[in-house]
Amino acid sequence: MKHYIGPNNPMRAQFDARASYQARHFSWQCDANGVATVTLNRPERKNPLTFDSYGELRDVFNALRYATDVKVVVVAGEGGNFCSGGDVHDIIGPLTKMTMPELLEFTRMTGDLVKAMRNCPQPVIGAIDGVCAGAGAMMALACDMRYGTDKTKTAFLFTRVGLAGADMGACALLPRVIGQGRASELLYTGRAMTAQEGLAWGFFNALHDGSELVAKAQAMAAELAAGPMFGHAMTKTMLQQEWAMTIEQAIEAEAQAQAICMQTQDFRRAYEAFAAKQKPVFKGD
Repeated sequence: MKHYIGPNNPMRAQFDARASYQARHFSWQCDANGVATVTLNRPERKNPLTFDSYGELRDVFNALRYATDVKVVVVAGEGGNFCSGGDVHDIIGPLTKMTMPELLEFTRMTGDLVKAMRNCPQPVIGAIDGVCAGAGAMMALACDMRYGTDKTKTAFLFTRVGLAGADMGACALLPRVIGQGRASELLYTGRAMTAQEGLAWGFFNALHDGSELVAKAQAMAAELAAGPMFGHAMTKTMLQQEWAMTIEQAIEAEAQAQAICMQTQDFRRAYEAFAAKQKPVFKGD
């Protein structure tokens, strides 16, 4: 894989390889195609998050902005469930004893994870099976695409523990994906959205058998990894930024974005392959 910040660029020292990263609080694997798989791996408790795993996930996704060898990320859970949210004993209990400034640092950290997932240039694909609740539902929502199974139940259950439905960006992001009315129902009631509802409402891109779920997500990731990575990063940026633009501003922003992409070597490769009646081989620069 080439990176657009080449080895002779004076900024290269600010970028490095991340494929061989050794995770401490979850599983991390990256294949030769640049597809990384993050697996939450506390299956005995349905893969809840802890203070440490929140922090490490945030830091990993932030670091991906400078990765030279990771093209796409798949996020999954081990043992037939995605994530049950914050660990009741390791997080919820201690939170009840914290001061407001301490609590604010925690809620900002959880929000920073969502921001890091959305701000990294790599497409993020969620493989969401079984229980997907609380912060786990927000991690799923932060993904660019989501695949589920018939057994997936997604619950933004914050009101069920006495909190607001406004957590980690839920009130901004969920209506964009499934609509204001449906989002309002889920955020007020905290009830679980079924897999069939999620598919019909646009939360899930597709449903697969549980035994094939991660493989299907990785197959889509491999397809994206074979594409123009600078172009994918630009697409992700524009999908987010254009929510706050008028139509006229969005059209102008896309004109500028596309002109930038036309300067890439991948654009030239696509033209040359088309002229030669061949399939283009994108290299990422």
